[in-house]
Amino acid sequence: MNRIKHWVKSFTLWELLLGLKLTGRYLFKRKITIQFPEEKTPVSNRFRGLHALRRYANGEERCIACKLCEAVCPALAITIDAEPRDDGSRRTTRYEIDLFKCIYCGFCEESCPVDSIVETDIMHYHFENRGENIMSKPMLLAIGDKYEDDIAKAREQDAPYR
Repeated sequence: MNRIKHWVKSFTLWELLLGLKLTGRYLFKRKITIQFPEEKTPVSNRFRGLHALRRYANGEERCIACKLCEAVCPALAITIDAEPRDDGSRRTTRYEIDLFKCIYCGFCEESCPVDSIVETDIMHYHFENRGENIMSKPMLLAIGDKYEDDIAKAREQDAPYR
């Protein structure tokens, strides 16, 4: 009996009919595909993207080389070297984030006492060459300078950067 049943199913292309039934079920339903370049993907309020270093209004970098972000990073993605300046304050000479190691947890942002390191909502970035995954201090400052107005506005509203 099983052989006859199997032969009938193979002769009538039963699996193909089941697939067409599934296709027909979703054919006239509302589409959920997002046409990427034209339509933007909805982003959660808790989304954390590319990092940025901020500056004060006078142009001086905010980072005081306390190394709290390096200490709190669970993935060990942040590397900081610091030296004292002539006026006695400490500033970073090297601030690097390895984006392949980073798990985008936001601990670095939360631990910073001067609100220097932030995670923006930039999600569209890529790497073409080896070593581009390591964001250096000038690169992080450039991102912070470019988006400083948006970051400051979001900080005033006590909301994540959008």
